[in-house]
Amino acid sequence: MNTQHINPVPEGYKRNAAGHLVPEANIKEQDLLRDDLVNTLTAKALSLHDALTAFKEEALTEIRDLVTVAGDRYGVNLGGKKGNVSLLSFDGRYKVTRQYREVVAFTEEIEAAKALIDSCLERWSEGANINIKAVVSQAFRTNTKGEIKTGKVLDLMRMDIDDEEWTRAMNALKDALQSVGTAVYVRLYERVGESDNYRPISLDIASL
Repeated sequence: MNTQHINPVPEGYKRNAAGHLVPEANIKEQDLLRDDLVNTLTAKALSLHDALTAFKEEALTEIRDLVTVAGDRYGVNLGGKKGNVSLLSFDGRYKVTRQYREVVAFTEEIEAAKALIDSCLERWSEGANINIKAVVSQAFRTNTKGEIKTGKVLDLMRMDIDDEEWTRAMNALKDALQSVGTAVYVRLYERVGESDNYRPISLDIASL
């Protein structure tokens, strides 16, 4: 919870981004309209966020209970080795999955790997495939938080390149990988017509 502004705002005033109280009479109408819209939409979004958080917790609890019941009744482990489970409605129209994914990060050894890869690219500069250069460049591009995208770097380790220095670089990447925890996901799907295909029921506002 954001407790930056503890003191209440007096009636007839608004607090600006610098933390100063400004009389509403001195604020332009367009600014007031914008402020009202942003606050209204944000309040609704926060409510949805809380509802989705509660839904995920409820779903995980219900799935865990179902798996426990099945295990107790039949001696069957529905979760498999990593706890992943796929549940279908009786008519097969809907599917709910619980999936665990290991979360990894890179240690400082990632810098050694990058140095070796850069050395390879420099050595190959005369005849290197432009696509390989593009893949490498994308792999080490950071996101908005300044973090390297793990999936892109792991793609490099799948490239079949017969070069001793490249092999050392890939070994450095492996050594740089460090498990930092496990993430759990609940995903819901709806069957497409009478086919065997399922489409996700998106809970991501960006994909709607």
